[in-house]
Amino acid sequence: MRTISPNAGWIKEPGNLPDSALSIRPRLRIIKKYLFMKKLLCLLLGLTVAATLRADASADHDTFVTRVETCEAILREFQADPGNAIPAEILQRAKAIVITNQIKAGIILGFKAGYGAIMVKKSNGQWSIPVLVRFGDTSLGLQLGGSSVQSVYIVMNEKTPSLLFEGRFNIGVDAQAVAGPRVAEKETWNRELLNTPVLVYSKNKGLYAGATVKTGYLTRSDAINRAYYGVPYDLPELLYGSFVNPIPADVKPLMDFVAQLSP
Repeated sequence: MRTISPNAGWIKEPGNLPDSALSIRPRLRIIKKYLFMKKLLCLLLGLTVAATLRADASADHDTFVTRVETCEAILREFQADPGNAIPAEILQRAKAIVITNQIKAGIILGFKAGYGAIMVKKSNGQWSIPVLVRFGDTSLGLQLGGSSVQSVYIVMNEKTPSLLFEGRFNIGVDAQAVAGPRVAEKETWNRELLNTPVLVYSKNKGLYAGATVKTGYLTRSDAINRAYYGVPYDLPELLYGSFVNPIPADVKPLMDFVAQLSP
């Protein structure tokens, strides 16, 4: 049997380990400290993300309410002025209504970006909850400074609102759109206009009833609608379904006013 001498040069006492072995202990302490800091960092990151999500949800709620209230104010302002008001006959035949608020800016290339609210009259005769959409438009020409542009679109058939289901609806391209007659023009406007898919109302005094217009495009804004209504549904389901119950108090004034105009 082989005997190893206790005096062999490569054997050391526990307290007399090589430098490489002694260096393991501080390394272990460093590794443990690193792992602890990593866990702490992950925890703080998780808390930050949660707080951000809550802040975003609150911001989405406030933004939604502000936009819906603005759209209601725009519609009320239109109807209070006979020079801009939409005739009752047209409102009563409406299948959908879109109210938009845009900001125009630029020097050579005019750009209008904004938002709107759409509501549809469902098959049971009741108006839907308002659903927010985005609005965009570009136009060539000299555009100095910036201005706010408010418009109301009255949709006269049931098919046209479904164009938004695909994500984007080009007004005046995907569906014909003309300037709608106003209350002040009631005695002169052509009743054939009622057969036009979209009647456009704005405060542009240069438009006459029946003039063909291309006003831009609407796109869906599903995220903010889901966040506000608290349901996992998008524009088609929100407009034509009954998934939101009870209806939030914030949107009822607009719904009541539209129902009053178009019972």
